[in-house]
Amino acid sequence: MLIRMPNRRTATNVVAVMLVFLFLIGLVLPSSRTTVRDLLFTKGDATPAPKQQDPPRPKYKPTPTYLPPPIKDNFPLLATSKPPPIPQWNQPRSDMHKEYDLPVAPPLLIGFTRTWPLLLQAVVSYITAGWPASQIYVVENTGVQQANARGQLSLQNPFYLNHTVLKTLGVNVITTPTLLSFAQLQNFFLSLTYTHSWPYYFWSHMDVLALSFEDGREGLTPPYNQPGYKTIYELALTALRDARAPGKKWAIRFFAYDHLALVNPEAYEDVGGWDTMIPYYMTDCDMHTRLTMRGWGQEEAKAGIITDVAAALEDLSALYRVEGVAVRFTDPNPPPPKEEGDKPKTRKRWAQEEAVVDKRDTAASQHDTRGEDPNLQRWHELRKISDKMFQHKHGDRERNTWQLGQHGGEGEPFHYDAAGFAEALDLITETGREVFRRKWGHRGCDLISGAGLKYDDAWKVEKDWKKR
Repeated sequence: MLIRMPNRRTATNVVAVMLVFLFLIGLVLPSSRTTVRDLLFTKGDATPAPKQQDPPRPKYKPTPTYLPPPIKDNFPLLATSKPPPIPQWNQPRSDMHKEYDLPVAPPLLIGFTRTWPLLLQAVVSYITAGWPASQIYVVENTGVQQANARGQLSLQNPFYLNHTVLKTLGVNVITTPTLLSFAQLQNFFLSLTYTHSWPYYFWSHMDVLALSFEDGREGLTPPYNQPGYKTIYELALTALRDARAPGKKWAIRFFAYDHLALVNPEAYEDVGGWDTMIPYYMTDCDMHTRLTMRGWGQEEAKAGIITDVAAALEDLSALYRVEGVAVRFTDPNPPPPKEEGDKPKTRKRWAQEEAVVDKRDTAASQHDTRGEDPNLQRWHELRKISDKMFQHKHGDRERNTWQLGQHGGEGEPFHYDAAGFAEALDLITETGREVFRRKWGHRGCDLISGAGLKYDDAWKVEKDWKKR
């Protein structure tokens, strides 16, 4: 049987009908439309090219229009020689702690995170006021690991600390394993008492300037040039001896609040140490109130003039009474030039943060030194400048603006943006305040008198400011 092939015309008609049929199917079936359109209208590409999009770009904050000037070395003498001699009347006697019936010399711990000129000033002021350098321990709490010990950071780095200078002064340095909050640092101090078998210890802020009562104080010490004169160190030992008297259950002795404080570790253990969930402000309210709730006494004592400052003397040789050295101070973070119409900012005040200025000390700062003993003249110059430094810190600016004075260190180990560090601390601090409020159900520091709370009430009471 023979199969007849269609003629050419018939075959052409069949192909045309099939193409029309496929086109109609492509219009009806959605899954086929793309295929048909690709066959008819593309030039061999299987898929259309995706639309090009610009890569994401961050929006940066405006560049600051003003930055503080670079800080300067405020003890240049140490670059070429040893420190000058301490004023003779303030030189500590060997093993003085034994004269006060203390088997172990109590250390003075000073924590440091940033702003080297202020720390160095605090250390030098204690040494020149009579505190034995060998009993001062600077606790480096910078978070830069061994970078400072290796000399890898520059002076403009906020976390710069000069180990060589501190050792030249005869001071000890202890480095924390990581950056600690204030509450954690206080518990680290407590841990050091176990390591070193310290039954008691003193601790101080790094932003202070300390002076002995060289002009004398009634009931405490005669002037520096009379028998029986006692330096800040001797008066601190006197306070410790008195605190240890039989029958006293004591926790702390405050010298100008905690700008200098004496601690009994036994009391801290009894209340479980500092609450590290409240890392900064209000953590002192929490700790000190818990001590009171457990019956541990906290009293004030006098040992010297400990001034809360935000600036450093231009040359710390002045504290050694070196002749010809001007007694002036420099703001590490001066404000930007004022523009027309600027109004002074209202400064916040937090409970128990302000140093109390003794009225007698204020009067002493205004003392007329004409015709006076040259040594007392020099001391009064330092006393007056320390009072001006206090007023400068507690003026119309935030009291902790000194912490923003250094902005360098880019590219150095463990670098952290200075402004970012400050902002992060503000956030953590506010969180800590909220923890305090929720822990005690009360907003203020008056947990006992204002809320009637007891030691075991923590985290068990409702918020009292919601009550009607």
